[in-house]
Amino acid sequence: MEGLVLLNALASRLLFVLHSLVGVWRVTVVKKEPRYWLLALLNLLLFLETVLTLKFKRGRGYKWFSPAIFFYLTSIVPSLWLLELHHETQHCSIQSEGVPQNTSVKEDFNQTLTSNEQTNGADDLIETAKVFVNNLSTVCEKVWTLGLHQTFLLMLIIGRWLLPIGGGITRDQLSQLLLMFVGTAADLLEFTSETLEEQNVRNSPALVYAILVIWTWSMLQFPLDLAVQHFVCPLSVTARGFLGLFFCQYSADLWNIGISVFIQDGPFLVVRLVLMTYFKVINQMLVFFAAKNFLVVVLQLYRLVVLALCVRASLQSQSEGPKGEYICPGQTSESGLFPQDWQSDSKDDLDIPLQASPVTSDDSHLTP
Repeated sequence: MEGLVLLNALASRLLFVLHSLVGVWRVTVVKKEPRYWLLALLNLLLFLETVLTLKFKRGRGYKWFSPAIFFYLTSIVPSLWLLELHHETQHCSIQSEGVPQNTSVKEDFNQTLTSNEQTNGADDLIETAKVFVNNLSTVCEKVWTLGLHQTFLLMLIIGRWLLPIGGGITRDQLSQLLLMFVGTAADLLEFTSETLEEQNVRNSPALVYAILVIWTWSMLQFPLDLAVQHFVCPLSVTARGFLGLFFCQYSADLWNIGISVFIQDGPFLVVRLVLMTYFKVINQMLVFFAAKNFLVVVLQLYRLVVLALCVRASLQSQSEGPKGEYICPGQTSESGLFPQDWQSDSKDDLDIPLQASPVTSDDSHLTP
């Protein structure tokens, strides 16, 4: 079991490094500057994290936070920024010009494969690899950038799945987190592909920078595991009042609400409203996703109010006594008790139930 943990820890980080190197290689091809290979040095942070994790944690993850995901973000996000800011990535060659080029590349590739079947030498394998790389280089730059965005989000999900879980998260919570990542990744991909494809957006460099900043800001939710972790509240939490009980009992829900309002749907809604009102960029999909972000923000705020009213009713029921008990949904502890039962539980333990016993004819007569 320990060997499997180490294997998963190394495999996930190896995937992160390889994908990051592909992004750096693409930047050097687009910019035609070998000095951009220096971006690969950012992987040293991930290498250092790997060494420390293997030494002190035996490959297992940390509580509440994933440093491997964070350092992967720091190594791949700069490459995606440079690709998006490069003007040539937004234009593809004409289809009529691309077809003969692709045909010639396929012919060269087939010829190389034929020669490999005849000789099967090491030189032929190297030549095949070169042809394959050249084949990738002929792909439209816009398609390359979109493909890196897509594989980047897939790597976040697959890598988080492969990473060994830490002591603060269970497998059930990990499955919930991965399902959240799938929905979040779809929203992020739609946000960048929809907004950055508009020509009015490309004509405003400040707006492009703003969109990329918000996109980067939304990535900070991936290293966090707090959205699915439920904490056990101590028995003395009711003495702290409303805020103490509220933040203790609904910590995971509050993190979900905060991530949605301040990291994802809230900023996305602001960007889309600016595009529609100030830059006059209006289309069917933009209006739909703006309405979707607005509904999500409103529903999250509505849930926040519901949770606050639930905690308030719970505190009032405690002050009124056992007759006024109010049960909030999902408000349980490991002992199976609700917060409003914490104070009354000790009193209930003192009650001794009466046991019925048969009454005989002798017991019915009083003795002098």
